[in-house]
Amino acid sequence: QLQLVESGGGLVQPGGSLRLSCAASGFTLDVYAIGWFRQAPGKEREGVSCISRSGGSTKYADSVKGRFTISRDNAKNTVDLQMNSLKPEDTGIYYCAAVRRSLSDICVLGGRTDYWGQGTQVTVSS
Repeated sequence: QLQLVESGGGLVQPGGSLRLSCAASGFTLDVYAIGWFRQAPGKEREGVSCISRSGGSTKYADSVKGRFTISRDNAKNTVDLQMNSLKPEDTGIYYCAAVRRSLSDICVLGGRTDYWGQGTQVTVSS
């Protein structure tokens, strides 16, 4: 079976940091672009960041540029999202998603997805 599992969420004060991890099982990530999405209560899911299959291309939503960093380790079959200088508006459920890219080393922020994880809760509050 193909699975993505997120971890690293929790409660943090404004200005704090969290590191989220997305681990794949049942398939290898080397031909998959990975996106991170988040959904706040009562709002639509939005793309936060994405990384191409080799890690050569990354993209970020304007709201998180300069604060979040996405990275991947294909040998470990994982993708991480380092989140610094967190704000209350960053609160939400964070999901990772994979899309197979057999022909090109690209990622599209908020683009097509093939597989989703279950999500991990991030709460930024004092």
